[in-house]
Amino acid sequence: MPLYVDRASGARLWDVDGNSYLDYVLGQGPALLGHCPPAVVAAVTEQVARGIVYSAQHAAEARVAERLCAMVPAAERVRFNTVGSEAAHAAWRLARGFTGRPKILKFEGHYHGWLDPVLYSVHPSLDDAGPQDHPRAVPGTAGQPPAADLVICPWNDLDALTRLMDEHAGQIAAVVTEPVLCNTGAIEPDPGYLQAVRELCDRHGSLLIFDEIITGFRLAPGGAQEYLGVSPDLSVFGKAMAGGMQVSALAGRAAVMDAISSGKVAHAGTFNSQPVGIAAAEATLRILDEQREEVYGTLYARGRQLMTGLRAAAAKAGVPMLVDGPGPVFQTYFTDAPAVRDYRDFARTDRAMMARLHTALLDRGVNMVPRGLWFLSTAHTEADVAATVEVFEDALRSLPLG
Repeated sequence: MPLYVDRASGARLWDVDGNSYLDYVLGQGPALLGHCPPAVVAAVTEQVARGIVYSAQHAAEARVAERLCAMVPAAERVRFNTVGSEAAHAAWRLARGFTGRPKILKFEGHYHGWLDPVLYSVHPSLDDAGPQDHPRAVPGTAGQPPAADLVICPWNDLDALTRLMDEHAGQIAAVVTEPVLCNTGAIEPDPGYLQAVRELCDRHGSLLIFDEIITGFRLAPGGAQEYLGVSPDLSVFGKAMAGGMQVSALAGRAAVMDAISSGKVAHAGTFNSQPVGIAAAEATLRILDEQREEVYGTLYARGRQLMTGLRAAAAKAGVPMLVDGPGPVFQTYFTDAPAVRDYRDFARTDRAMMARLHTALLDRGVNMVPRGLWFLSTAHTEADVAATVEVFEDALRSLPLG
């Protein structure tokens, strides 16, 4: 039975029947400060009374762009969109327009929005996916045209990436990656992997694009690029940057971004820099920037507390489970494997059992992403986490294992 939400506040949801849930979905990640943070609510309420849409420039968008550039290591210019799929699409177009090259290399298991050019090889069946070293471009839905100028590569496999870039030398406009893979588990890059990707892009004259729709502002004030110490040429942001309002951003090096401002590459949208969303972004980024020690200290502390508790609960219940990820976002997997490093590892975990766990938790008042992903917010308390661990252990014991 789907969850029909009536309202949300802090770390909780209430459904239309009045049931309360501790929420670790957080709108698929945006509610980093919890649902309805007072500063964001106030900013949005004030702006709605001043205007909802202008189709003109306004001062707040400049202030948000300036703060974003100050926070994000690789941001020198910014363009705004409404949702993440738009920003990702803009990044791919800009890469092709700037380099004059046709091809994009994306990684198997990585998600960059639902639009036709990008929705390939996100969660393909292993029968359709092709060989590990040369994956096929598998459509994500009926109704998509054949993949055009798309190279699919396994992630965390530097040998495969090196070989594919050599095979397509002079043709690849950009390599696109989630710097921490959060749409397929919560998989961090192997040590040195993204640094090597950066070096390969430089060697081949290809741009490096980070899709930080999930990782942006969740892992650090400067996103995964700050967390991991690797700077891309272009980055896309969304979700947590506006506390739940619909705002996304394309940011990057001035030399690349100026292809838009010069008119060489088109980037348009009636609701770009929509003032209500920008007001939410301004309020959210101010908190994340100016209160960074408190915000990120809380996120990592709660994440570690919950991950440790879930591991202990699984061990106590005798259930083979891997709990892995940075902390502010992490994944639970039903598996005996010691690690999950790419999509194919993820596909071999027991995802049907994870779906049953999701249902068991929801029945007990805890909401996680059905595939086993957990998001933390600053609104989650130590008591919330302790209660979640207790519920988690009970839910595990209710499942038919083996």
